[in-house]
Amino acid sequence: MKIHRIDHVGVNVIDLSAAKEFFLDLGLEVKGEWEMEGELINQVFGLNDVKVACVGLGSPDGQAWLELIKFYKPSDEREIQQSFANTPGIRHIAFAVEDIEAVVAKLKKKNTEFISEILQYEESYKLCYCRGPEGIIVELAEQIK
Repeated sequence: MKIHRIDHVGVNVIDLSAAKEFFLDLGLEVKGEWEMEGELINQVFGLNDVKVACVGLGSPDGQAWLELIKFYKPSDEREIQQSFANTPGIRHIAFAVEDIEAVVAKLKKKNTEFISEILQYEESYKLCYCRGPEGIIVELAEQIK
């Protein structure tokens, strides 16, 4: 048995349009949009009467794939639970970026909430954390050359 790579990361969202816009502003590209329903998808998710809309976003080089998923049915009526860096579970999505200062400036113009300013980790990375739509924590990382 051999694992080749992480194929994609799926993120459930309530406002699919806002989430899509945020990740497009970050520099991802739409690779596909689709809706799914029926018995097969019910079995995949382990739920009944599923109907979802999805947006597949990828990096320009094709190395990363992010799948945004909006559940029309069944809906989860609970409010979004804001997570913190120490909350158990998957906490953030990290993107390797070029020119972190320009990326941060672009996101600040869109009123993105920042958890930290750009910080330097030793002589290897410049890092910055922000919150995307619905509380998704995004790490921006620029490798120092």
